[in-house]
Amino acid sequence: MIRRALHQNCLQEVSLRAISPRLSRATFASSFRSSVAADGAESDEDLELPNPAIPVSGSTGASMPNLLQPRVLIYDGVCHLCHRGVKWVIKTDKYEKIKFCCLQSKAAEPYLRLIGLDREDVLRRVLFVEGLGAYYQGSAAALKVVSYLPFPYSALSSLLIIPAPLRDAVYDYIAKNRYDWFGKEDECIVMREKELLERFIDRNEMFGTSSAKKFF
Repeated sequence: MIRRALHQNCLQEVSLRAISPRLSRATFASSFRSSVAADGAESDEDLELPNPAIPVSGSTGASMPNLLQPRVLIYDGVCHLCHRGVKWVIKTDKYEKIKFCCLQSKAAEPYLRLIGLDREDVLRRVLFVEGLGAYYQGSAAALKVVSYLPFPYSALSSLLIIPAPLRDAVYDYIAKNRYDWFGKEDECIVMREKELLERFIDRNEMFGTSSAKKFF
C-alpha cells in the first residue's frame, strides 16, 4: 500500500515556482524513483504523513536520516532572530506538523544536494521542504510554514498573494541585517533549550557526537 501511495504521488504535478532554477522535475523524479525504500523501512510517523517521506540514495552515516521527511524548515541555527521564529512556530504548532533542522548540521546536507542549493543560499533565504518536489525559500517559505499553523495564524499565508519581488525585498532586507540587529552565536542556539529538540530531525546528530555543538 505504501508503494502504491508513493507511486501515485510521483505522478502528481508539483509546484516548483519558489525554488532555485537548478532543480528540475526530471532530476527530482529520477532521484526519487531510483531510491525508493524497501517495504517496512518507513517509520509509523512517516506512514501517517499526508506526503510520503523522500528516500535518500546511499548511506549517509548513523547520524543521518534514511528518509528525507516532508514539512522540514531548514534555517540558520546560529541566528537569534531565526531561533525566536522557530520557538514561536513550535509553541503555536500544536499539531506538530512542522519539523526543523539547523542549516549548520550534517542532516541538512541531503536536502541541499537533492534540491541543488548550497549553505550560502539558505543563509540568505530560509528553506522549507514541504513535500515531494515542493520547496520554498525566503518569504514564500515563511508563509508556507504559517499555512500549517492553526487559525488565525494560518490566515497570514494569504500574504502569498503579494508579488514575490515585493515580499522578498522586505525579507532580504531583514535577513541581511539580522546579525547586526539581533546577534548570532558560534553554535546552534537550540542546544541551550534542549526541550525543543524533539521537533528537530538532526537531534540525534547533536547528541551523538562529541562536536555536536560546533558546526563551523
